[in-house]
Amino acid sequence: MDRKRLDELRAVYGDIRDRIEARLSEFEEVWKRGNDEKLFFELVFCLLTPGARARNADLCLRKIEKKKLLKDGDIEDLSACLNLVRFKNNKARNIVEARRKFLKKGGVSIREALERMENGFERREYLVSEVRGMGYKEASHFLRNIGLGDGLAILDRHVLKYLESVALIDSIPQSLPKKRYLEMERILNGLAVQAGMRVTDLDFVLWFMATGDVFK
Repeated sequence: MDRKRLDELRAVYGDIRDRIEARLSEFEEVWKRGNDEKLFFELVFCLLTPGARARNADLCLRKIEKKKLLKDGDIEDLSACLNLVRFKNNKARNIVEARRKFLKKGGVSIREALERMENGFERREYLVSEVRGMGYKEASHFLRNIGLGDGLAILDRHVLKYLESVALIDSIPQSLPKKRYLEMERILNGLAVQAGMRVTDLDFVLWFMATGDVFK
């Protein structure tokens, strides 16, 4: 990674650092104060993001919440709220299955399940194995958004495009199985160290460079 590119990352980070810290503090509050329903809300947001803009996923989730469908809506009603994201029927089914696991009587408490694990890497493995529709990217995203994402990379397309543009990877892969995901995560963590920031900061920097936004 050449010095000019690193200086660019550091400059952008300096410009938006306060906004990043404010957003990360909000995420930490979700874990500190949020109940299982709030954690589930954030889980559903991340289930909606594959192949969709984050802002559109958020709009769909707000619509579901406004119609009071998050806890009880069936697949058809949920799907009707998801016109701004791809694969709406499949994603509605994923929401229902996750709700059955985490919110329904006899289900598992998200908080208690995550508290039993020692670090974000263990938590991510649990989520990938237990939540339909949640891969490594979505699980990393969810854990970051509830304040438990230290060291975890959210390998979204904007991140992969950047890694390709600076020749840290040869090309953007069509898929990211576990071994490949972890390999690229190590690359991104290495870049973060070079740039003098955490990987969670770097994700926001790259997102801002691609979209002009600091969101979630």
